[in-house]
Amino acid sequence: MIMPRGQPLLLPAKTSFVVFSLFMALMLNMLQGMGWGGNAPWVPDVLALVLVFWCVHQPLRIGVGWAFFLGLVMDVHQAGLLGQYALSYTVLGFLATMIHRRLLWFSVTSQALQVLPLFAAAHALSLLLRLGSGADFPGWSLLLAPVLEALLWPVVSVVLLSPQRRAPDPDANRPL
Repeated sequence: MIMPRGQPLLLPAKTSFVVFSLFMALMLNMLQGMGWGGNAPWVPDVLALVLVFWCVHQPLRIGVGWAFFLGLVMDVHQAGLLGQYALSYTVLGFLATMIHRRLLWFSVTSQALQVLPLFAAAHALSLLLRLGSGADFPGWSLLLAPVLEALLWPVVSVVLLSPQRRAPDPDANRPL
């Protein structure tokens, strides 16, 4: 792929780091569900955020299959409607993989605006599934979660791309 101007070349992402970051996001999601935020509707879904990041940056390694598996794990952990997270994460992974080539041409702040509709669609799908199963409407604070996830996109991009950045020591024998 031809890189946009001004973006540095990145080292390949290690599979162990990708899996570790997904596992840590899963653990953080589980801790959020049990801890300070509880099941508040405004709490951002960190696992969805990291999943979208890797679906955009490593679409051949992380895709719909991983999204479905992680969604099932979240469904079992939440002990709610089985398949709710699996379906929303699968749709989220598909949409992220679908726009990954276009998304990489934008700056990180513009990427945050581009992924906001993806997060909103995933939350809307999850809300429709919950309401369809007879749950109560969680409140309008639900609209805050996709916005917070989009605001966290630059932070996640910096943190997860940091191991791939090349050392800034140019060498005369190594032009890259």
